[in-house]
Amino acid sequence: MALFSDLPSYLLPLLVATVCLFALRRRVDVFGSFLEGAEEGLKLLLAITPYVVAIFVAIGLVRESGALEVVSLPLRPLLLPLGIPPEIIPLALTRPLSGSGSLALAAELIARWGPDSYIGRLASVVQSSTDTTLYILAVYFGAVGVTRIRHALWAGLIADLAGFLASVALVKAFF
Repeated sequence: MALFSDLPSYLLPLLVATVCLFALRRRVDVFGSFLEGAEEGLKLLLAITPYVVAIFVAIGLVRESGALEVVSLPLRPLLLPLGIPPEIIPLALTRPLSGSGSLALAAELIARWGPDSYIGRLASVVQSSTDTTLYILAVYFGAVGVTRIRHALWAGLIADLAGFLASVALVKAFF
């Protein structure tokens, strides 16, 4: 029984050993291949760094300026009948930009309203059911030089909206 409970801690070393043995059997220079991959990874890191920095600066500016709150206040009369608290809008708007920025907002909402409150639960579900669309587009498409992202942008933002609306519906239905 103890062997199976420790199985997850053995899986990664077992996988690495299996790949190395398979490569050695095919007479592949394992260490050389590893170094080539590490070099490519560092080049990719250098290529995407400006995009990551730009995203973090933009998020910081928007968040510190109070623009998210300015956007959410006029929407209050429309959102409350739908069961969407205006306090959650900054999280919904930040999530497509940054995972860490939206996580900070979700943590603030949970600390302020409590983890078992409607807002706390909704913040948790929104955080886990939407993605960092703009961050992904900037980093990955920027790294490979894709400049025409129009359809990917709209598809990602529509998926984020669907995730947000599904979060509201599910939290209303189950909590």
